[in-house]
Formats: sequence, C-alpha cells, structure tokens
Amino acid sequence: MTTDAFDYPAPGATCRGRIALPTGTDKRPGVAIFADIGGVGEHTMRWAERIAADCGFVALAADVYGEGAVPKDFPEGMTWLSAYRADPPKTVTRAGAALDALKAHPRCDGRLAAIGFCFGGSVSLELARATVPGLHAAVSFHGDLTTPMPAKPGAVQAQLLVCHGAEDPMVPHKVLGEFLDEMAAAGADCQTIAYTGAVHSFTNHSADGRMMAGIKYNEPADRRSYRAMLAHFGEVFG
Repeated sequence: MTTDAFDYPAPGATCRGRIALPTGTDKRPGVAIFADIGGVGEHTMRWAERIAADCGFVALAADVYGEGAVPKDFPEGMTWLSAYRADPPKTVTRAGAALDALKAHPRCDGRLAAIGFCFGGSVSLELARATVPGLHAAVSFHGDLTTPMPAKPGAVQAQLLVCHGAEDPMVPHKVLGEFLDEMAAAGADCQTIAYTGAVHSFTNHSADGRMMAGIKYNEPADRRSYRAMLAHFGEVFG
C-alpha cells in the first residue's frame, strides 16, 4: 500500500486530497473519504490507508473545502460547513469532483463508494440522494441526517450504511426517525445501526469530550462500525 498527495479539479477550486493505493496493478473499486468539519487530516488519511490495506480499494481522502483549506477554529468551520449543508447541489458538485477523479484513476474499475464522518457523513448521503452515476455504496459515520432536499422515490441507487451514535445530541432520535421515514419513502436500501453509549464523533480518537460532552470517541462503536463497513463493502462489491 502506498500513499501520495492527490490534487484534482473541481469547479472554482483545485482540491488537494491524499490517495492510498493497494499493492499491485489491477483495477479495484474506488472509495472517497469525506472529512469532518476540520477538513482533510490525520483521521481521514488513516481511514484511507486502512481501506486500501484491508479492502484493496483505491482510497481518496477528499478535499471538500478546496485548496487544502482547513478552518482556523470551530466557529469558522461551522460557517463553512453551514454553507454546504444549506446547498446540497453545491455539496454534490464539490464532492462529486472527488468521485470523478477516482473514476478516472488508472487503478479504479469504475465502481465507487463514498464514506464520511460528521459533516463528511452528510456529504456521502447527499451524493446518494443525488443519484451520482457509478456510486454503488455510501456510508455515514455519526453524520448529520437532515437535508433541505429529501430523496425522491427511486433516487437512491447506492446501498447505504448509516452508523449512528444512539445518544448523539446533535442528531437526536426525532431526526433519526425522520431520516428513516425519508429512506422508506424513497425506497432506499439503507441499513442503519445505532450504538448505545455512543455520541457524536465516536470514530475520532482525538475527540475526548473536552470541547463538548456530546463529541467523544467510543472504542466499541468505532470498532464495530468499521467491521460493519467492511461487511457492507463485501456485500456490495463482492
């Protein structure tokens, strides 16, 4: 497995991600990994490396903000995030550029997945709602499940996995229920797992609860959700 910087074009920006390639020269599925509010960093790259090594997929830590930008603090990040969350077409255009770059990579066989964490989880779900061509699977880890543009019936062609902290104060039970209703109305193939004891950011080792009690790493949920993703990929891609 090798890793390298990976720049790719998007409307209005150059996106600066990092790519992890499995050993060999054969073509494999491609997975775009969308970061939380902090942008591309250690957490996203660690997952890219794990997926390339464990699944043998081409894994791209994708840059949604563009130019490799990272917010200077949480309030700035919320401003950037909110602009994307309020405008799903903008989100799909910017995130879709990562999928286009993956599809064009010589190691990618054209089959695509999108996964993400917190903000990145909502990005993955918006891509699925938008029926992006070639997107076979999408996975949200502790993502925001709301959207201003709910999925239309028949629109969600990708198979979805949603890994949710059952005690996440940012995505309460009411929101989870509304999301499940949306997916049912859309006829989506959506597996949803809620982990009791887990709150927001349960996959992020650096989330220690000091910034907010509802933002905290949870080892069992992290481990189990990773295994759930591997099983999901096995079902979708074989």
